[in-house]
Amino acid sequence: MMIDHPRLLPLRATMGRLMPGIAVSFTVAAAATFLSEHYGAPVMLFALLLGMALHFLAADPKCAPGIEFTARRLLRWGIALLGARITFAQISGLGAGPIALVMICLVATIGFGVLIARLLGRRWTFGVLTGGAVAICGASAALAISAVLPKDRDHEQHTLFTVIAVTSLSTVAMILYPIIFTALGFDTGEIGVLLGATIHDVAQVVGAGYAVSDETGDIATYVKLLRVAMLPVVVIGLAVLATRSGSSDGTPVPWPLFTLAFVAILFANSFGLIPPVIATLMVDTSRWFLVAAIAALGIKTSLQAMFALGPVNLAVVVAETVFLAVLAVLILFLI
Repeated sequence: MMIDHPRLLPLRATMGRLMPGIAVSFTVAAAATFLSEHYGAPVMLFALLLGMALHFLAADPKCAPGIEFTARRLLRWGIALLGARITFAQISGLGAGPIALVMICLVATIGFGVLIARLLGRRWTFGVLTGGAVAICGASAALAISAVLPKDRDHEQHTLFTVIAVTSLSTVAMILYPIIFTALGFDTGEIGVLLGATIHDVAQVVGAGYAVSDETGDIATYVKLLRVAMLPVVVIGLAVLATRSGSSDGTPVPWPLFTLAFVAILFANSFGLIPPVIATLMVDTSRWFLVAAIAALGIKTSLQAMFALGPVNLAVVVAETVFLAVLAVLILFLI
């Protein structure tokens, strides 16, 4: 007969309270992964749509705590583990040209996002959230940036909307951009740079690049990794800004420790301190945590709340996407 230690009782009670919601979130993540692997659509989009279909569980007292835990805590752990995907060698191997292109596009797109958001009556945080997602790496960047921005009443709806918008636009770009860039007269190497610099999500960059040629796919992937490598810089900068300015209600914003964990893992991975098997495990764990977090966010948000945000939000993301593509083309022409 097992005797419960007094110190373990609170832990068991907490796990018992969280497990139903966590189990639901990971079940949706598994279903989304299955559909993505068999039908070729983005896993994040499947996770969102399936999660929204289960919105009624957000009000279930048995599931709600675990869903909230997955959407917040596991999200942060998943972002921290993303550091295992990046090394400094990947960054330095790209050379100066793509680095300059990515840096200019990154700063300009986020700045444009803030400007267009304010012009259309949205808060600057929405411009940073959408601009960062467009400029860096789509859904993963949206989740990471959202976690450090000051919270307002529409924060979760804006985050979920951004994930849906950038994922959908990435799929459209994967089809259209190779055709457009070829029609503009760029060679396969230049097309690879442009695809890596302009498409939001990694999977769509890979799909578009290798659809043109192996060389294009390799270059597009490298440039995209450079954009992904900018994520910790942007997130830490925004964390400093949010900590100093406080939240929308005037309360201080605590320092997000997961950003430090991200950087620590990035350094450890760059210096070979993480064995390849462990790094692979960390990347896989990160992916599952992020997909489950997206599913949990989908469960928490109703379609009615999403549509209530209106077409202005979509106009912001589309404008940022077009701005990034046009700017990258102009810079490459000048170079």
